[in-house]
Amino acid sequence: MSYLRATRVLCWLLGIAVLVSVVHYVDNYVNYDDYPVPGPDAAVPAPSATLVAVGWFVFTAFGAAGLLLWFRRHITSAAIALTGYSLSGLIGIGHYLVPGATGMVWWRQAHVVLDIVCGAAVFGFALWAAKNSDELIPPGAKPPAKPPARPSA
Repeated sequence: MSYLRATRVLCWLLGIAVLVSVVHYVDNYVNYDDYPVPGPDAAVPAPSATLVAVGWFVFTAFGAAGLLLWFRRHITSAAIALTGYSLSGLIGIGHYLVPGATGMVWWRQAHVVLDIVCGAAVFGFALWAAKNSDELIPPGAKPPAKPPARPSA
């Protein structure tokens, strides 16, 4: 896949992921008490509503940084930042580690699952980009190769 086509895929992917995450995180913040929480003896306590809200901004900053780095053709750095952003969706798996999560209303299930799927898709894209970074950087943007060393006389 060319850099231009990959850029289109990334823009669409991030656009959809951000939109879905807005719905999920706003619902999680506004309707915090409607989400199941771990019991008192759980290994990891539930995050507060404030942490959920702040988390969205932190994760989304990673996505924005990833996109900026991508446009600057720093593909590997972009892949790292995009991996950070992918956690925004993947962390939704935590909802299903709590008893009662499958009892949430269907539309809440839908946006939580969509957010997880978007996180997995962004993570997959980041892995693909990191693996193919050499092909995604045009020859003019690569640093010049060092000439072979001359043998000493």
